Amino acid sequence: MTTLSAQLADLGYRAGWAAVRYAPERLARGLFDRVGGLAGRRNGGPDQLRRNLSRVIGVPPDRVPDDLVADAVRSYARYWCEAFRLPAEDLAARAATLTLPQPDRDRLRAAHDRGKGVILALPHSGNWDMAGVWLVQNYGQFATVAERLQPESLFDQFVAYRESLGFEIFPLSGGEQPPFEQLAERLRAGGIICLLGERDLARHGVPVTFFGEPTRMPAGSARLAIETGAALLPVHHWFTEAPMSMASVGEPIDVSGGVEAATQALATAFEANIAAHPADWHMLQPLWEADWSAERRARIGVPDDHGSADPTNGLGTGEVAP
Repeated sequence: MTTLSAQLADLGYRAGWAAVRYAPERLARGLFDRVGGLAGRRNGGPDQLRRNLSRVIGVPPDRVPDDLVADAVRSYARYWCEAFRLPAEDLAARAATLTLPQPDRDRLRAAHDRGKGVILALPHSGNWDMAGVWLVQNYGQFATVAERLQPESLFDQFVAYRESLGFEIFPLSGGEQPPFEQLAERLRAGGIICLLGERDLARHGVPVTFFGEPTRMPAGSARLAIETGAALLPVHHWFTEAPMSMASVGEPIDVSGGVEAATQALATAFEANIAAHPADWHMLQPLWEADWSAERRARIGVPDDHGSADPTNGLGTGEVAP
C-alpha cells in the first residue's frame, strides 16, 4: 500500500466510525445493502471473489451464479456496517441477536470447564467481531492478535475498536513480547483465545488441501493447542435476517497427530461450514496456490537459504481486518 493510499484508507475508516455509528440503523443498513448489491453486480462482481466461490460450490468461475456473488458482496458490506456501528451500541443487547444452539454452547462450556484453555479458530465469515462480542458477554475478555497495518494510525484505530468491544489485543509483530508466548500464557491460565485461521500467505504457513486444491493456512492454532494442552475448536459465524445471526462451535480438533494433521483437520472443518454458508465467506483475496502471483510464489513457495524461524510461530496474517 502506497503512503497516499494508506492515508486515504486511514481517513476512510475514521469517517466510517465517526458517521455510520450515529446514523439510524435502518438507514445505515439500507445504504450498505444497496451499495454492496451494486458492487456485487457491476461487471460481474469482484473477479477474485468469483474465483474463490467457484471452488466452494464446485463450478467454473463463469458458472458461479451472479446472485451468489452479489449476496457475498452485500454480506461483506453488512460486516462493515456493523463494524462501524458496534462501538456505539449496547453490546449486551447486540450479543443477544446471535444464536448459538444449545449443543454448541455445551461443547464450548465443556472445553472451557477443563481449565486448560480454549482456542477458537474461525474463518473470515459473517461478522467475527460480533462472535467476539457474544464471547465477551458470556465468558469475559478473550485474547487475539492484530496484524500491524500501515499507517500506524490505522492499526491503532482497529486495536482501539476491538478493545472497545472487550477484546485483549496483542500485535502480531512489533510488540514488547512475541504474541505466541502471550497467548500461551492466557491459555495456561484457563483463558480463551480467538484466531482467524484460513489464510496465511507468509513463508511458514502449513500446506493443506482446501476444497480440493493446495493452499497454506496458519499453524499457530495447532501449535498452541499442542504446546499448552488447550482445546482447539472450529467456530463459524454467518448472517441471518438483520440484525440476527448464528454461530456454531464444532467438535475439538485432534492434535495428537501433529501440527500438519491438525491444521488439515481444521481446514476440513472450515470447508463444511463455508460450503453451508458461501455468501458469508468474505475472501476477496487470492487464497489458493493456483491464483498466486509469481512474486507471491517466490516469496511463499521457496524456503529461505538459512531456514529462518517464523517470529510469529505460525499465527498467520489478516487478523485485524478482512
